[in-house]
Amino acid sequence: MQRTAALAMPSHPPGSAANFSSSRRGAPPPHRRRQRCATPQAVARGMDIVPPYNVVITGGSKGVGRALAAGFVRAGDNVVLCGRSSDAVAATVEELQGLAGGSSKVHGTTCNVARPEDVAALADFAKEQLGTIDLWINNAGTNAYRVGPLAEQDSQDIIDIIGTNVIGVMLGCKEAIRVMRGQPSGGHIFNMDGAGADGNATPRFAAYGATKRGLAQLGKSLQSELRGEGLKQIGVHNLSPGMVNTELLMAGTNTAVAKFFVNCLAEQPETVADHLVPRIRQVPETSKALLGDGVGSSQYIRYLTQTKAYSQIFARLLTGQRKNRFVAEE
Repeated sequence: MQRTAALAMPSHPPGSAANFSSSRRGAPPPHRRRQRCATPQAVARGMDIVPPYNVVITGGSKGVGRALAAGFVRAGDNVVLCGRSSDAVAATVEELQGLAGGSSKVHGTTCNVARPEDVAALADFAKEQLGTIDLWINNAGTNAYRVGPLAEQDSQDIIDIIGTNVIGVMLGCKEAIRVMRGQPSGGHIFNMDGAGADGNATPRFAAYGATKRGLAQLGKSLQSELRGEGLKQIGVHNLSPGMVNTELLMAGTNTAVAKFFVNCLAEQPETVADHLVPRIRQVPETSKALLGDGVGSSQYIRYLTQTKAYSQIFARLLTGQRKNRFVAEE
């Protein structure tokens, strides 16, 4: 049977979401294609989450989010991604369906994660297209693409950073839990951290660092709330991509110190995704094994570990490795 990729953009009123889908002609609905064979005990303990996974990625039309989406598609998973630009979302959906070769479903929709109605619509769209949501990744983040002392920063930029990085993550968690609590299999939520998550100072992007510092605490609180409700089949985890060569990072490479560390430590989005995706895909199984009941403990998956960072800095100082790798140094 000949396989075709269809990119659909339904008509929608101004201000509403634009949805994009690529699928095979004649393919049965997701709930019919994904056969989950689990014992009653396994369902009660959330043990029936099996590949191929249904994955939602916010901020999935560029940077790390786009690379993650590509990694999941290559692994055979089904993906719903979102972004603010309808053109970028449509282009990403079309590109990823080419990677899928007809084996995965790829869908996209426009979404401003700082708006409750947008995030609720994203969750509903994902459930409608995929049937269930196994993995939800709150990846969308911003530093307003400008850096400088907080006292000199535009007030709207501060509001936008908090809106995306804090409110957006909280709304994403809220909607993911809303869907997952109705699934016998539950699901897993992953929040993407960034500079500042470890509590260290982030001069010139203080607002961004402050928003990332709170994510680990948010995850612990949500996990406690879920346990209090007896929802052991839902897990909340953290992802740490390290420094990634994206528009967001490069907006701050205007000092000698920034250029040094970007060249020393940064990696391409695809390199980071190649590390994170297989480890994320292991979580449904490995998190159960940690406790033997429900999803077990939260996990923190890091790309740039402290040991790796120090070794790359020392190599640079001793041998000049990675100098001018991404930006020219003076």
